Amino acid sequence: MFGYGPMLQRWLGGKLDLTRVVIVTCVILFVASLLLDPGAIFHMRGLFDILSPSSTALLRLGATSDRLQQAGFWWTLFTAVFLHGSALHILFNMLFTSRYLPIVVDLFGSVRAFVIFMVAGVGGFLVSNLAGVHLTIGASGAIYGLFAALIVYGRRTGQSQLTGQLWGTVVIMFLFGFMMPGTNNWAHGGGFAAGFIAAEAMRFSHERESRWELALAGALALVTVVGVVLSFVFISGMMR
Repeated sequence: MFGYGPMLQRWLGGKLDLTRVVIVTCVILFVASLLLDPGAIFHMRGLFDILSPSSTALLRLGATSDRLQQAGFWWTLFTAVFLHGSALHILFNMLFTSRYLPIVVDLFGSVRAFVIFMVAGVGGFLVSNLAGVHLTIGASGAIYGLFAALIVYGRRTGQSQLTGQLWGTVVIMFLFGFMMPGTNNWAHGGGFAAGFIAAEAMRFSHERESRWELALAGALALVTVVGVVLSFVFISGMMR
């Protein structure tokens, strides 16, 4: 049942740069979303719309929404984490990812960091969809989960100054989100909460990953990859 465990441990435990994989995946899907509907690139209305994929292209690659979830497209909770709606959207999210994901990897290990990242992203979109948000994408909920994981680490290791600084950063980011148009604050809040819970369930990097952690990481990766294919097939079929 866990035959792929040693392989995952070898790849994610040191042979594979998780941060690079996440960023490259997001960039590839962003380029793909632009190529699926090139005409949408020229319909920008402002700075935040530069290189914005069309809604149709994003749906075909796995964007999520309350209606899609109700229709049974549950896998979009996973795929939407790696999709972005503009050049600035992916730029800022990848900057945060490149800054904080390596720290979480160092503290929790690559396997657990990936689980935290994905659980936070999925949890954020679940809350967002339950709140009735239409067509949402992006890694920001997962990034809030990374902040939550760092707060968990600081609290469990007795580093009150670290946790205080992180809480301050999170509060400022939340407030900033309410001032930015189109920001999905439901996903941010849900991602933070889900990331906090996931991090609390995890051990730190000095302890070897358990079989269930390896299995969960593999399952999350598999569902995401298969989910992109399923979205492309089903949404493309519905458009014919």
